[in-house]
Amino acid sequence: MLNISNNQLNKTVDLKKFKSGKSIFTKNYYKSFNKFLLAAAIFGFIVLFLPWTQNITGNGLVTTLTPDQRPQTIQSQIPGRIEQWFVKEGDTVKKGDVILRISEVKSDYFDNKLIERTNEQINAKTSSVNAYKYKVEALDRQVIALKEERKLKLEQAQNKLLQSKLKVKSDSIDFEAAKTNIKIAERQFNRTQTLQSEGLKAVKDVEEKRLKLQETQAKLIGKENKLLATKNEVLNAKVEISRVKASYADKISKAESNRFTAQSSGYDAKAQVSKLENSNSNYKARNSLLNVTAPFDAIINKALKGGIGGTFKEGEDLVGIMPIKYDLAVETFVRPIDLPLLHIGEKVRVQFDGWPAIVFSGWPNVSYGTYGAKVVAIENFISNNGKYRVLLAPDETDHKWPEAIRVGSGAKTIALLEDVQIWYELWRQLNSFPPNYYQPENSKKGTSDNKDKK
Repeated sequence: MLNISNNQLNKTVDLKKFKSGKSIFTKNYYKSFNKFLLAAAIFGFIVLFLPWTQNITGNGLVTTLTPDQRPQTIQSQIPGRIEQWFVKEGDTVKKGDVILRISEVKSDYFDNKLIERTNEQINAKTSSVNAYKYKVEALDRQVIALKEERKLKLEQAQNKLLQSKLKVKSDSIDFEAAKTNIKIAERQFNRTQTLQSEGLKAVKDVEEKRLKLQETQAKLIGKENKLLATKNEVLNAKVEISRVKASYADKISKAESNRFTAQSSGYDAKAQVSKLENSNSNYKARNSLLNVTAPFDAIINKALKGGIGGTFKEGEDLVGIMPIKYDLAVETFVRPIDLPLLHIGEKVRVQFDGWPAIVFSGWPNVSYGTYGAKVVAIENFISNNGKYRVLLAPDETDHKWPEAIRVGSGAKTIALLEDVQIWYELWRQLNSFPPNYYQPENSKKGTSDNKDKK
């Protein structure tokens, strides 16, 4: 038995001669077992070359395809106090139906005639705006009248100035004539005095000429005084023009200042009207919020704030609702290493919790109780659980999903990848390699078309 000798015992001794050997080696049961083992080995070898579909499994939840179809809660935009409930849990409501009625808790809105009083304030301020408008128009007319009056006054003063200038010219001519007359009178007086000294003229003639010379000198002084008075009138006319300009400039400026003040007051009153109208609109909108209504046709899931008389803050959840009409979907989560293998539009098999199923992940055609789905969205940012979220929609070409499925139930997903042989899949699993990277057929066609175009 230890094979120490070269003489082999089983070849030199016939074991069948012995009683125990005869009972063992004469039976045929081990031959059938060997045949079974041989057939199992052949079958196992053949199975190694059968096709196997690589897949990515994941766990998820049943949800809805669009965000507006998912369960949600109704909040109040204003703080309040619950006064009356019009529904109970499980009731069906239509869009716009009143779910509950609330009342105000802020003292600023306790007045039942708040909107009416605000309208009265708006009317009063609107009248004030109109009054300021009429005042501005009256001041505009006053400014126009003052400008017209200033124009006439300036024309009158300028005419007076022109008359004074002409009078100065006339008086200056008279003054020059008086100067000429006094020269003539002086020469006549001197000549008469000379003739009188020679005895040719009488003393009476000299005295007449002296009197005439004195009269001429008096006239010259009068003409000069008149000329100076006329020049003074010219100066007075110029001063009058300046006074008229200054006076009317002051009056016009004061009227324009009053007009600007009225306009400013009118704008301020108009701003107050706009503010009151805004407050009035807010009051009306706030009154409409006292009735909490359904945003769409829905089922009342749960009253989150029950009772009568309870107060709440703005934005606090009051009641949970679920839309009546919704499109089912499944959100599943995959590992980051599997994310590059998923593409929009790929086929996925889904097994719902509570629905009997016999699943062969590598042979989807022989699986029972799974339903078809397709990838419609892949999240680009990792979730809190360390995986990426994938949204699946029903596959219209496959069996219809069960109608009894409810949002929130669990689901298991199998994303189907490439077909490989079983031996290759076993080798990949033993080495912890990821599934084969591939591109969907549509992407490949698009790539090849682009290359052909180039």
